[in-house]
Amino acid sequence: MSEVENPKIQVNNDEAVKGSSSQASDPNSSPKPRKRKRRFLLWFFAFNFISFSILVAAAATYYYLTIYPTLPDTAELKEVSYQVPLRIVTQDDKLISEIGTKKRLPLDYSEIPERMTQAIISSEDERFFEHGGVDYKGLARAVFELVTTGQKKSGGSTITMQVARNFYLSKEKTYLRKFNEIILSYKIENDLSKEEILALYLNKIFLGYRSYGVAAAAQTYYGRPIAELTLDEYAMIAGLPKAPSAYNPIANPSRAKLRRNYVLRRMNDLNFITEEEMLAAQAVEVHADRYAAIIDIEADYVAEMARAFALEKFGEEALQNGLTIVTTVDSKLQAQASQAVRHGLQRYERRHGYRGAISNLNLDSFEDENDLLTQLKETSNFGDLTVGIVTDFTKQDTQVLMETGEKISIPFTTMTWAAPYISVNHKGKDPQKPQDVLKVGDVIYLQWFEEQWQLAQDPKTESALVSIDSDDGRIMALIGGYDFFRSKFNRATQGRRQVGSNIKPFLYSAALDNGMTAATTINDAPVVFHDRNLEDVWRPENYSGRFYGPTRLRNALAFSRNLVSVRLLKQLGINTASDYIQRFGFPVEEINKHRDLSLSLGSVQFTPWEVARAYATFSNSGYLVEPYIIAEVRAFDGEILYKAEPKIACNNYQCVPGDERNAPRVIEERNAYIMNTIMQDVIRIGSARKAKELNRQDIAGKTGTTNDQKDAWFSGFNSHMATTVWVGFDSPTTLGRSEVGGRASLPIWMEYMELALKSYPDVPFTQPNGLVNIPIDRETGQAVPINTPGAFSEIFREENAPEIPSVSQKQIEAITEDLFE
Repeated sequence: MSEVENPKIQVNNDEAVKGSSSQASDPNSSPKPRKRKRRFLLWFFAFNFISFSILVAAAATYYYLTIYPTLPDTAELKEVSYQVPLRIVTQDDKLISEIGTKKRLPLDYSEIPERMTQAIISSEDERFFEHGGVDYKGLARAVFELVTTGQKKSGGSTITMQVARNFYLSKEKTYLRKFNEIILSYKIENDLSKEEILALYLNKIFLGYRSYGVAAAAQTYYGRPIAELTLDEYAMIAGLPKAPSAYNPIANPSRAKLRRNYVLRRMNDLNFITEEEMLAAQAVEVHADRYAAIIDIEADYVAEMARAFALEKFGEEALQNGLTIVTTVDSKLQAQASQAVRHGLQRYERRHGYRGAISNLNLDSFEDENDLLTQLKETSNFGDLTVGIVTDFTKQDTQVLMETGEKISIPFTTMTWAAPYISVNHKGKDPQKPQDVLKVGDVIYLQWFEEQWQLAQDPKTESALVSIDSDDGRIMALIGGYDFFRSKFNRATQGRRQVGSNIKPFLYSAALDNGMTAATTINDAPVVFHDRNLEDVWRPENYSGRFYGPTRLRNALAFSRNLVSVRLLKQLGINTASDYIQRFGFPVEEINKHRDLSLSLGSVQFTPWEVARAYATFSNSGYLVEPYIIAEVRAFDGEILYKAEPKIACNNYQCVPGDERNAPRVIEERNAYIMNTIMQDVIRIGSARKAKELNRQDIAGKTGTTNDQKDAWFSGFNSHMATTVWVGFDSPTTLGRSEVGGRASLPIWMEYMELALKSYPDVPFTQPNGLVNIPIDRETGQAVPINTPGAFSEIFREENAPEIPSVSQKQIEAITEDLFE
């Protein structure tokens, strides 16, 4: 086709050529540089993307190969163990103490109140049950707030991320840690349920004052189990994880209230609570305080023994592994023992006069009553004593404001004992009115005694009590002093003191073992000894200062005749008696220090623990049991890690001959029985007659008093238990005239045993075979014919029984004549 025939094409071609020529003439509109620029940019971005991808892949590979394998297996959280304090409980599961650097009471999820979980979710992670471990919405919100305001207003960490951090990671703020936290959070969500994760969190978080977990916080701040808290209290605890110090309700109540109210608003926003509930809870004033663990029974000396046992057997970890030490003590008996000791020492104080008020305050110098109460609370008090201040007097009463804020009236009739103390043996004039004892402003001690508040004072004397189950050695109650926090020295196990006449039953048992009888007579007369083991000349005396001539051993022990005991030991031989006494478990080294005649009057020094064990041998008819106070130790999961295996006395149990669990017999059964009947006479007619008030036929015992009344003892028992009480000053000093065992210690024993004996029927000691009753003359101890007027029936072992003299016809006629007259 010619160009003429197709003009359109020609024109177009021309325009094309023209356009091309035009573009070629403009270097700025050349397509080649643009294409090169686009290619460069594409290449640049592609290169960086590929490089970044390679770096990410390399980093991911490095992380996966080197760091990821080191991350913990989160499935182990199912078996997590918390740092939980050591718990010490009584045999009936009453809490004595919790010991540990961290306070924690772990709970299962089902045990955590719903209000607590709602409060935590509202304040810490509102989408907890929706996200998979990481809340990207929350992270984005936190980043946005940080960029726009320059401040971190909300956290991006979920509860799961906090669990990962708390259990596995440090608190250093690095990208690697945060990345590990995210990875672990996904692993945790994969291995655990939401409920398990939340339980871990609520048991782990630190909430101030060494409290870890919400249950411990409930106890620390409100002194109640978590199930008993109110809405405002749940919200207060839920506000603590963010900053336990800044929002602490005790240290900073105003900030704590703001945080609590924020938590309540969030709970309302999420429809967990109504607006009315929110407003009511927000209106509650901050009322948190610092509470210790809820202790069921006071037994601090026992707790310290248990702590020492745990450390020795399980090491330092015993204080954080959640072990439970079950002691042998009975909570009711322990409480009774504590009360008996404190009452007994206060009775001693009353006998010796009032040493005066703690201090005197000018009431006009205090702004108001609250200011005065603050001052009173700063005054130390021990045991069951309470502090008060005298505010006024009426004619016969004293008005007192107690440290609790209670106002009471003390009748003068309860203060008549409070003559001024001069010395242990002297008091001033008896008071005639309250003002003779006290004045306004006096800060005083008070004790709840005999169903009312009474004037008291911090005792200078101390006491110890040990009560033992004589069948297996179980310690049923133990008191080491008036108050553990006044003195941590455990007088029950550490206090070696002279035992005085408490040693005599063991000496008399030795006499029976060596052929003597309860009817054997020994002269109670003055005696002087020149003993090379004793300083100078020794002239022992009876406590009464009197002498009673020939005395049967039964009466000598019942009335605690010292001179008979000295002559008895000399007749037996010191080595014979010393070796025999060792059978009762007394420490050999202490006996060896006193292999002289002073042993007869108790110059040896034993602890109440050792004395109680020895008396248990009489109680159980001759078996030596080993005292023990730890029954078992349980792990946090309930596994038994230790269980006591005591040897058993066979008197109340059917023992299998040859069984290794049989306690060893150390004295003959008949010997024990005769000694028990003699010690029953100590209560029936002798130095412990006051114990007849218990109205029991199955009790026996022995008083004990050392020279100058420096130590007062009473040890008594029935066929199931033995209890020893000691009273004295820590630095051996006279307790004062008349402060013998029957006066200072026996009442404590009686108050305790009145409750302890209720568990046992009043059944006399069982008489074994091989014993006979023979009539004897009360004065000479010689056997007399049956039906002799005034004769006394004495118990003898068959082989030691004297022959009963035959009765002549003349005697029969005289007896018959007397009978008919």
